[in-house]
Amino acid sequence: MHQSLLLVESRLPSSTNGSPRVESSSAPESRASRAKASSTDRPWLHLLLFALTLASTIYAGGLWVNRVLYYEAQGEMISVLGFAVNSLWLVDGLRYAIPLLGFLTVHEFGHYFAARYHRINTSLPYYIPFPYNGIGNFGAVIRIREPIPSTRTLFDVGAAGPLAGFVVALGVLLFAFATLPPPEYLLDLPGHEALKEHIRQYGTFPDSPPEPDPNSIIIVVGQTPLYWFLSQFFANVPPMYEMYHYPVLFAGWLGLFFTALNLLPVGQLDGGHVLYALFGHKWHARLARTFVLILLLSGGVGFMQDTQAMLYEEAHWLGHSAWLLLGAIFYGYLYRVFRADHTLMAPALLGLLGGVALAEVVGGPLTQFGYTGWLVWTLLIVFLIRVEHPPVVYQQPLTPRRRMLGYVAIAIFVLCFSIRPLSVL
Repeated sequence: MHQSLLLVESRLPSSTNGSPRVESSSAPESRASRAKASSTDRPWLHLLLFALTLASTIYAGGLWVNRVLYYEAQGEMISVLGFAVNSLWLVDGLRYAIPLLGFLTVHEFGHYFAARYHRINTSLPYYIPFPYNGIGNFGAVIRIREPIPSTRTLFDVGAAGPLAGFVVALGVLLFAFATLPPPEYLLDLPGHEALKEHIRQYGTFPDSPPEPDPNSIIIVVGQTPLYWFLSQFFANVPPMYEMYHYPVLFAGWLGLFFTALNLLPVGQLDGGHVLYALFGHKWHARLARTFVLILLLSGGVGFMQDTQAMLYEEAHWLGHSAWLLLGAIFYGYLYRVFRADHTLMAPALLGLLGGVALAEVVGGPLTQFGYTGWLVWTLLIVFLIRVEHPPVVYQQPLTPRRRMLGYVAIAIFVLCFSIRPLSVL
């Protein structure tokens, strides 16, 4: 159903030895080069990518509500750019795409304006359309064309995006909760016959997911602390296994979760910038490695659940080979994370395998900790984003206001993060 979700973030350029390059802003050559680089922006390209991303996200939104396959049976057919489109599908797609792209745009322009405020040469956002990953896009990226020299500037540019985007995501979520239709809303959507029957009889959602229709699956969206807290104050809140049929609500949830992904406290993600600016290089390295190990443990638990469920259906003995494969996967990640230091790799490997084994034996709540997708995310972190943060040239203590905003960003990450964002029944 879903490919891995990726919200692309800008990365800070550095020199070949890992330290940022420094250019004197007072040098005429530097000013000329900045002016020349600024002139390379092509607004038409950014607008074209935005239009394509809007179209692909509308398409994905219609798929989530599940009207697109039944366009001949429901809704009025209208013409859009010469194509016959179901009006209900188009409305659902717009209700999903507009808030989601609104969040994404504010997030990226938060980075953009913070960089411009500090006179850092940066590009307009490049939107990345992709209609086939379940979300409709791969986010957006801005290109920072010169190094970020100081800790305070690094913090401002890194924190501005997720803080601004979070405000939009929170607003979208509150609006969605306040305008929720009654459960009978689902009676007009195709499929889910068992659920519809329960709603017809009782007028409420069932306490547990009903049996799925033949040749279909039930997707459960992960709970986050903030989403759960807000849901307690509103009526008609759908269960997490039906939430994605509500376009605005689902867009709000994605806004929260994408904010959390960008605030992961690793490498040069926004959360890595905040962590580095708050606590320095040494503590950033320690905390980032610890968090990567947590993601690997969750990925390992999910991997064993998924792999053994498939293998045991074919041959029981194949299940044992899954442990060898998981150990090899962990070793490859740890080799990179700890830079081939086997004195650190050995206890980390034993701890990870022991944690997965404990989850297998104990079961119950520990199995809810597992999500195989974190193995993919960790692959991107370890080999693309990197775990450690390159040093900046000018180390400056953050002002009290910046420190407060840094702790707010950490709190937002905790409130918006879900260890198991998607699962399938």
